[in-house]
Amino acid sequence: MVKSGKSKRTGALAESPSHLMHRVLQLALDIYSEEAGADGPTQRQFAVMEAVSAKEGLTQTDLVRATGIDRSTLADLVTRMTAKGLLDRERSAIDARAKAVRLSETGAAMLAAARPRVEAADKRILGLLPKGKREGFIELLADLANAADAAPDQVKAEAKALKKAAKEARRAEKLAKKVLEGGRKPKARKVRPVAEPVS
Repeated sequence: MVKSGKSKRTGALAESPSHLMHRVLQLALDIYSEEAGADGPTQRQFAVMEAVSAKEGLTQTDLVRATGIDRSTLADLVTRMTAKGLLDRERSAIDARAKAVRLSETGAAMLAAARPRVEAADKRILGLLPKGKREGFIELLADLANAADAAPDQVKAEAKALKKAAKEARRAEKLAKKVLEGGRKPKARKVRPVAEPVS
């Protein structure tokens, strides 16, 4: 077990959350692989099977939201898992254009066998921390995961607000232009003399 205490690392990387999280992710995936074994699912496969197990009939869009796996990676993953017989796909009852995903019998058996192994991996990871910090660590990870889930909605909201502001700026610019043009004296028109009738 790793002893708690201040890190002996120094420099910019020692204070970089992105770097430290990457290092921790590498460690977590190594521990996961050791516990899951060569015949077990990958961490992403496990996440997909667990999400589908929790709510059958999810579409790939639903799975993106549930697992946080990006759309293209998830589409490839579901295709490979379907080819291996772990998942079944069928037309969604809610949206005829979408495919719903459910666990096959083989997938359900693999998930059941994997759960205790994943639990063992999680215990090993948390075992690297002092008991008093474990709950807080999980809470911080959950906060970060929630922020990640909210990010796409926040980006959309910000893009919508920028678009609205740009539209209002163009409208104000047009109005200002009209006011400026209205304040100028109109150009005098050349008036042609009317020809007098010949008597």
